[in-house]
Formats: sequence, structure tokens, C-alpha cells
Amino acid sequence: LCSSGLPSDVIIEVREISFHLHKFPLLSRSRALENLIGDSSEDEKKSEDDKRHVLKLHDLPGGAKAFLLAAKFCYGVKIELTAMNVVSLRCTAEYLQMAEDYGEGNLIMQTEIFLNEVLGNWVDTIKALETCEEVLSYAEEHHIVSRCINSLAVKASADPTLFSWPASGHSATQSPSCNVIWNGLCTVSNQHALSEDWWYEDVSSLKLPMYKRFILAVSSRGMKPERIAGSLVFYAKKYLPLMGRQSSFQNGNRAALGSIHTSAHSDADQMSLLEVIVELLPDQKGVIPTKLLLRLLRISMIIHASPVCQENLEKRVGVQLDQALLEDLLIPNMGNSAETLYEIDCVQRILDYFMLVDTDATHSTSNCLSDDAQLIESSHSLTPRSMVANLVDGYLAEVAPDVNLKLPKFQSLAAVVPDYARTLDDGIYRAIDIYLKAHPWLTDSEREQLCRLMNCQKLSLEASTHAAQNERLPLRVIVQVLFFEQLRLRTSVAGWFFVSDTLDNSQNPSGTLALPRNEHGSQDSQIVCVDVMRERVSELEKQYESMKHEMEKLTKTKGSWYDLCKMLGLKLKSKSCMPKDSKELCTPKVFSPPKAPLLNAKQNQDSGQLVD
Repeated sequence: LCSSGLPSDVIIEVREISFHLHKFPLLSRSRALENLIGDSSEDEKKSEDDKRHVLKLHDLPGGAKAFLLAAKFCYGVKIELTAMNVVSLRCTAEYLQMAEDYGEGNLIMQTEIFLNEVLGNWVDTIKALETCEEVLSYAEEHHIVSRCINSLAVKASADPTLFSWPASGHSATQSPSCNVIWNGLCTVSNQHALSEDWWYEDVSSLKLPMYKRFILAVSSRGMKPERIAGSLVFYAKKYLPLMGRQSSFQNGNRAALGSIHTSAHSDADQMSLLEVIVELLPDQKGVIPTKLLLRLLRISMIIHASPVCQENLEKRVGVQLDQALLEDLLIPNMGNSAETLYEIDCVQRILDYFMLVDTDATHSTSNCLSDDAQLIESSHSLTPRSMVANLVDGYLAEVAPDVNLKLPKFQSLAAVVPDYARTLDDGIYRAIDIYLKAHPWLTDSEREQLCRLMNCQKLSLEASTHAAQNERLPLRVIVQVLFFEQLRLRTSVAGWFFVSDTLDNSQNPSGTLALPRNEHGSQDSQIVCVDVMRERVSELEKQYESMKHEMEKLTKTKGSWYDLCKMLGLKLKSKSCMPKDSKELCTPKVFSPPKAPLLNAKQNQDSGQLVD
């Protein structure tokens, strides 16, 4: 009610509020109200007792609060404009057509002047943009939203040391370090340098559609992708509950992952948020840590995001898979009918994409390099693949105990990494051994097929010793391990004596063989090396004798030595296996142990040959 003392002659209803006002103040400021009152006078027949006009403005932007301020302005009452009400009042003024032709300094002009002042302040612009949600269609029509977003983008992209506006909501209030000068203005005596992420928290208060438009705006202005990615991660951690929680799957609480996300945010909201975040992520490699990408991928599987979103994340992880950690790659299988404990297929797709991208990068760089540069580049290009090979071997060892993991899946995942990417095959051997232990029902052919994934020549001494005594491995593989271990030992012994002989010849031009002597005890160290080799040869002899006894037992029921060797895939040479003075068939050279201790090698060098 207007307290002017005169009876009201017009009633304006705005939703549930009725305003009893007078026509003259309203007609002098608003073209829309003038037209509505005129139409009402022609259409309605009023009695002498009631000549009031009733106007319904239920679709007025800003509602009753905004209309109350507009009505006060029409009556000449002073109103207070703030960053929280200027947008709605600006839209209300446009709706009521309160332009300059209906009075100088009308409401449209006043709100526009104040809005320009608001856009010059970072904190006030954030507040004004948030209020645009209430009158979104009208704010979009009058370009208020775009102006606010552009203003924020300019300030976020600028050098923070050049600010003349409050840099954040916390700094808008007067701090104890301010020295008051006059009229409430202050100067900060201790100014702290702002980091590049000073605006992350402020813009995170925006709703997702506004935030998306802001990120697109700063991206179009050339902001560094690292800063954009940092803001996106900050926003995701604030509104995605799973971003701040570690998986409890490894502790056995698998059902907890499916119930963590039941919070105030609905599944649809979280799904929409995640898909927008992934869509806005910069494409540059290494901008976002692989750990965060894998966490987003895990969340996308838990909340059942779109396949496009999951594929996008898988490709991003694949590009920088060499930077991943094993614990982050162990993604639980959240399917209703989970065949395996972990997402094997997802890791397979990530690995395939890594090999595709790495191969393309190697080919593209090698085409424009010389031969020497190609050699150097190829040696460097092995580094990411070697890191991924170690990662895959560790992953296979973790998933191998799963009894539901089929052999073809295990083989397919292990075979993606090329053989040359593994400097040692100890990791893949460990994974194979764990898989054989967890799947004892595999047939002999399946065991041999599985063991083809590793190269026995690339096993370390420790792994070879373990494999030679591993009952889970096929006999053929054990023979190969012993053969290559014996060959390696012979090569090292021959190389040692070659070096020793070279040193002796250089010190003794007469050609007599003598161990080098010096005052630093090199002769003692050589004797120690010979002792170590002799012990290793002795171990190999024992292993050989044990296997020979086992084979002799087998030959009693399965045939002669020749049939057994043929079954093992060994080729016999007639010259080495058939002595001149004997018709007995000897064993293959693969299994022949040293005939004399290594210490006797020095005595036989006079004849010009080493005793094997």
C-alpha cells in the first residue's frame, strides 16, 4: 500500500503480491504500464463505486522485489542499487519500458550506469553473474550475461600485479594492514603477490553453465592450458564427492564404491558435471597429471557416464601412460555381472592407444632425421615404452591371481608391449608364475603357450635360478632356461680368461702364461672371481644331474634318449653325439656339464683350448 493518503486507483498483481498504487506516477515513467492501463480502461466497464484498474504482471522478471524498487523509483523514492539487485532491476526496467523518452534519467539509464561500475569490479561481477540465474532469459536477451563473463575473463587473463580491483571475495573486506586515509578508502601497506590460481575459488561458485562459458572465454583469450586445467580440477574436486576419496576396493570393501556417490548431488547432476569437465579439459599432453585422469576415469565408470566421456578419458590416459602409477591403474570392475575383479578391457584399450600414438610419433620424427639422429632418437623413444612395459608387467602380476581372468585376455594384454621394450623379462616371468599358481587346471599346451610370452635369454641370474627349480613351468621351458644359463656362464668364463690372457701377454712378451700380480691384490680378486664361477658351475652340474635322473626315469616308459630329446625339441649332431670308438648315443650338448673344474683351465691353456 502506498502511504500517500490518496486512495489507489490501480492494483498491480505480481505473483502472490498485490500493489495498490496510483496511475499518474506510473504513467509518467513506464510506457508498458501506460499501455496496459489504457487497454484496461477500454475493455472493462467500471461502476461508480469501483474505478480501480487491476493489472496482472506474473511474468515480470525479478518478481515482487524488483517491482517494488521500480515502483519506488516512479514515486521518486530513493532506492539503493547493489551488485545483487542491479541485474534484476535492469531487466524489470526493460520489461516496463522505462526509457529516456518517459523521463530524463529513467530507470534503464540509471541501472545501466551502475551496471558498468559493477563490471569494473571482480567481486561485484561475480555476484551480478550469479543473480543472472534468476532472470536468465531476460539477462541473455539484453547481453548482461555475456558482458559479465567477458569482464571476468579479461581480469582472470590479466597480470594480477596490475589489478586495481579486489582480487577475491576475501580481500574485499578491510584488512588489519589497511591504513585508513579518508572517506573509507584505504591503502594496503603489505601487499602479497598473487599466484596464478587466485581466481579458482571465486569462479567455482558459479553454476555449471556459467562456469563452462567462462572457461571457454578465458580459453579463447589465450590463457595457459595449465591454468585452465587447474581451475577445472578445482571445480571437479568441489562438486564431485568421489574426487576427494580414495578407493576402498583394495581393502575388500567393494560395495562401498557403489554407494559413496549417493549424496546431495544426484547421479544425473554428477554425470553431467563430469562430462562437461572432460569436454573442457585441454588437449595438451601432461597438462593434467595421469593420476587425476585415471581418477576421473574411475568416477566415470562408477556413475555410468556416457561412452564418449569414458573413451575421451581413456585416450588422454593413453597419451601419457608412461607417467602412470600401478596403484592408479588398478580400476575395479563396477559392472553388474563382473567377470574379473579389475577393468582389464579398459586397460587394454588404454595400452593399445598408447602404442598407436607412440608409434605414430616415432615415425613422424624419424622421417626428418639423418641416420645418426635416427639412431639417437630410436634409443630415446624406447624409454616411454620401457616404462610402460614395466607398468604392464606389474599390472599383470596384480591381476594374475584372479581365477576369472581368462588366458586369452592375459596373453593379449602382455603381447601388446613389444619384446624389445623389456630390458629384462623378470617382471613378465613373475606375472606368468603367479598366473600358473592361481590357475593349476591349465593344460600342458596352454602352459607352454603362456610361457612363450617371456624370453628365457633375458632373465636375470636370480630369475633363472628360480625358473630352473619351478615345478609349475613346462619341462621344455626349464631346459631352455638351463641351456641359456649355461651358455651365459660359458661366455662369461671365456671372456674372463680372454681378458686375463690379454693382460698376461701384454706383461709377458715371451708368451708364458702367468696371472697378473700387483701390489693392489688383483690376483686375489681374480681367484675370488674364479671361486664364484666354480660354485655356479657346481650348482649347474647338480641341476643337470637331477634333471638327467628324471629323464632316465621317463625314458624307461617313453623310449630312448633320442625320443625324449626329440620330444623336447632338441637337435642332435651326429659328430658330437656319436663317439668314434662307441656306438652308444650320448646326451645333447645342451645338458653337458663342465668336464673339469675351472681352476684346471690355466693348466690346459698351454694346449691352446679351454676345458668346458
